[in-house]
Amino acid sequence: MMCNKKYHFLLPSKDTVAACFNCDETSFDDPNPEKGKFNLVELKGHIMHGVFHSNGFGHLLCVNGMEMGSDQLAGYQIMEFWDRLCTGLQARKVSLNDTSKKRGMELRLLYGVAYGHPWFGRWGYKFGRGCYGVNQPIYQKAIEAIQGIPLCLLNHHLSISNNDISVIFSRYQALSDHSMVTLGDLFHFMLELRSRLPKENSIDSCNPSTVETNCRWSPKRVEAATRVIVEALKKAEFRWVSRQEVRDAARAYIGDTGLLDFVLKSLGNHIVGNYLVRRCLNPVTKVLEYCLEDISTVFPNSEALIINNSKAKPRCKITKVQLMKDIAYLYRHILKDQKATLSTGVFSAIPMATRIILDTKFLVKEYTEELSMKGNSNCSNERTFKLLCTVISRSDEIDEALKKPLPPYECVCLKENATFDELKQEVEKNFREVYWRLRNFVVETIVNLSVKGSDLVMGSVEMGQKLVFIGSNEDQIGMDDGGGSGIVDCLCGAKEDDGERLISCDICEVWQHTRCVRIPNNEIPQVFLCKQCEEKIVFLSSLP
Repeated sequence: MMCNKKYHFLLPSKDTVAACFNCDETSFDDPNPEKGKFNLVELKGHIMHGVFHSNGFGHLLCVNGMEMGSDQLAGYQIMEFWDRLCTGLQARKVSLNDTSKKRGMELRLLYGVAYGHPWFGRWGYKFGRGCYGVNQPIYQKAIEAIQGIPLCLLNHHLSISNNDISVIFSRYQALSDHSMVTLGDLFHFMLELRSRLPKENSIDSCNPSTVETNCRWSPKRVEAATRVIVEALKKAEFRWVSRQEVRDAARAYIGDTGLLDFVLKSLGNHIVGNYLVRRCLNPVTKVLEYCLEDISTVFPNSEALIINNSKAKPRCKITKVQLMKDIAYLYRHILKDQKATLSTGVFSAIPMATRIILDTKFLVKEYTEELSMKGNSNCSNERTFKLLCTVISRSDEIDEALKKPLPPYECVCLKENATFDELKQEVEKNFREVYWRLRNFVVETIVNLSVKGSDLVMGSVEMGQKLVFIGSNEDQIGMDDGGGSGIVDCLCGAKEDDGERLISCDICEVWQHTRCVRIPNNEIPQVFLCKQCEEKIVFLSSLP
C-alpha cells in the first residue's frame, strides 16, 4: 500500500554531485529552467542510496564501494553505516536487490559457496524471494550441493585437462593447518585468508622471517627486542597504540633505543608467532601506530620466530594479488564456465545449483517486532497504554480479509484512562497519516471484541495486544495497489511478477518468463503463444 511519505538517504559520489551542480548552473541561462533540471535522488551512481517509507519499511537501492566509484569508503563500511541507520530509525523490514560484484565475480554466488549466505548476510539479510520459481528450500539445497562437492573428486577429474586447478588446491592445502575436504572449505579458507593478508606485503606459509638481519645487532638481540615489542602490544589488548607508547613500554626491558627503533621500523606487516604486527599512519594525528592481529586460525603453526635461518625455507609465498587471481580462476572454471568434465556424475549439479543461487537476488532483513513497542514519537512522557493495531475494509468478508496481506500493525499509544472511542480516533489518525489510500478511513468496529465506545481500554484488552479494526473507506484496502490484472503462470512455477523479463501469450494473456520459453533477451516475437494455447490450436478440428 502506498505511503504518504518516503525519505531518501544519500551518500552522493563526486560524479553525482558534479552532475547536479552542472545542471543547476546551466539552468540559470535556460529560458525554460525546468527543462533538463533533475533531482539529486534521480541520479544513479551514488555511494549509497536508501529509501524509508513512513510505515517503517525500507529499501537499499545501491551500495558502491571503492571498486564502483567511492574514494575512501569500502563496501562493508557503507553497510555498517546503513545498518546503524536502520536500527536508529526503528526499521521493520528492509529489502535489497543483490547484484553486488567484485572483479567480475557475483558475490552472492562466491559468498554463498564459502559461507552459506550472500555477502549481505553479514548484516542479517536473508532469502526474501527467488526468481523463476526458486523458494527457500530449493535455494538452501543448491548452496549445500556446491559446498559439499569433494575436492578429491574435483582434483581427479580436472587434473587431466587443467593442471592449474590442481596446483591451486595444493597451494592452499599447504597453507591451511586443517584438512580441506570440500569445495566450500576451500573457498571459505581463501576468503578468510584474504581478509587477513596485508595489502602490499606477502606472507610465508612456513616460519616467515620477521625483520631485516643485515644490521650491527646480532640475530639473538634482534629476536629478543622483537618479542619484547610484541608483548608490549599484547598488553594493549589489540588496540592501535602510537609508536612512542610501544617504544616507552619496551625500554623497561631493552635499554638500547637504537635497537628498538630499528626493530619498530622493520616490523610493519610482519608475522611474529601467531600474530600479525600491523603498522599504519594515523590520518588525524599523523603519527605511526601499531596493532596486533591474531592469525592463529589462519597460520596456527607459526609459533617460532626464526631469524637468518637459511635452512628453514618457506614452502610457498602468497600475496593478496595472487590470492584474488586464484579465487577468480576457481570461480570462472568451476562455478561459472563448467567444462564437459563437470557435466556428468556428481558434478552435474553444479550448473543447476549455480543458476539457482544467481536467481536469488531479493534479500530482506526483518528487525525485531519489539522495536515498535519500545517507543513511539507520538507518545508523551505520561504513563501510556500501547496496542498494536491494523485495519481491514468493511466491504470484505472478515475471514477472507484476514487471510490477505494487511497493512502492518502500528503502535498506538493511549492514556491509561482512555476509552474505545478515543482508541478508534487514534487508529484513524495514525493510518490516515501513514497511508495515502486511507486518508478518508473511518473505524467502525473491532474484530472479535464487543465493547461500547465509553468503555475503558485498560482492563478490556492486554498491553501490547494486537487488534484488527473494521472500517469504511472510499478506496479498497490491500497491500497491492492494482499494478495490473495480468496473470503470471510460468513453466518454472512462478505465480507472480519477480522482476525478470516476461512475455504475454497473445491468446490467454498469461505471462511467462522469456528465459523459460527460450526467447533471447534481444528478441521480441511479433506473435507469442504459450504451450497450452499452441496445443489447442494444433488439435483444433479443421473448419469445413
